[in-house]
Amino acid sequence: MDRTEKKALVASLAAVFAETSMVVVTRNNGLTVADVTDLRRKVRAAGANYKVAKNRLATLALDGTQFSGIAPLLTGPTALAWADEPVSVAKVIVEFAKTNDKLELLGGSLGSQVLDVAGIKALAELPSLDTLRAQLVGLISTPATRIASVVQAPAGQLARVFGAYAKTGEAA
Repeated sequence: MDRTEKKALVASLAAVFAETSMVVVTRNNGLTVADVTDLRRKVRAAGANYKVAKNRLATLALDGTQFSGIAPLLTGPTALAWADEPVSVAKVIVEFAKTNDKLELLGGSLGSQVLDVAGIKALAELPSLDTLRAQLVGLISTPATRIASVVQAPAGQLARVFGAYAKTGEAA
């Protein structure tokens, strides 16, 4: 890789770090090509990205960004995963690390907040943004249905009373 390619890589990574909200750092301890391909496919399906970058170049790209706190994690064979929606990337990486012991989770950063392994795992246990939206819609619509049933209850009771009088009138 020559100097211009390195500058282009640093610039592209710096642009990514300026736009994203979450970065996860992993260590590849002998992952096969098939494993990495499977991981990349799962990460892409979650709307995130996964890239193996030279640690020195990634550290240069981190300088001056909100993610500069993860620079000490960039030692050895590392890879970066990032996304705008933090829960999805954390879930994918944590789930893959559970099934493949050759992927080691080192930590990450949610904005300027540096997270350790426990923090990434806790983030992965949160419901996704779509699930939270569905729960919020459910909470909002529940009172409306309760109000409708309360408003309809007196009319229903009145109809039952009239029906009961009609039956007693027919019986007599």
